[in-house]
Amino acid sequence: MLKESENPPIIWPEAQSISDFTGLWWVAHTKSRNEKALAHDLVAKNIRYFLPMTWKVQRRSHRTLRSLLPLFSGYLFFCGQETERVELLRTNRVANVIIVKDQEKLLKELIQFEQALRAGAPLTPYKYIKAGQRCRVVAGPLLGLEGIVIQIKNVSRLLLQIDMLGQAASVEIDIDLIEPIDEPSREACNR
Repeated sequence: MLKESENPPIIWPEAQSISDFTGLWWVAHTKSRNEKALAHDLVAKNIRYFLPMTWKVQRRSHRTLRSLLPLFSGYLFFCGQETERVELLRTNRVANVIIVKDQEKLLKELIQFEQALRAGAPLTPYKYIKAGQRCRVVAGPLLGLEGIVIQIKNVSRLLLQIDMLGQAASVEIDIDLIEPIDEPSREACNR
């Protein structure tokens, strides 16, 4: 665990806002637990980045531990050109670089997180599950069930189906107990 002073800055260069960065935005999907190390590497290479982080407080046997953790585990946003992308790949801390098709939309979304962090707002990671997404229950008495998430009056429900009968039923589910199922694309199934 890093001391507070050893953590990388959330934004590099620190004095700038991400809205002032020039170049293309990319998303680095890092190797496991490499977000901060990659950020330190990018500081050394003077590559502009945004790594939203939040404090997590844990209490263990009469001790309180505070850790600064990435808000989006496994991801770091960086801005530059092809040369910066190549330098990022040379760090050997990246599993994949995601190309951002809608630069304006991503920047607008990132600026909201930057504003909240600069204001000192405590951000909490939250599972992003869309209505209509296929999910699996990962804990609790319904462990292993699979279905489609639906929203009824601001309540998340898991829709269980019997396709051959054209029948279904739903059960209320805590969003923290489910995870999205990565299904192969229909194109891949039709090959």
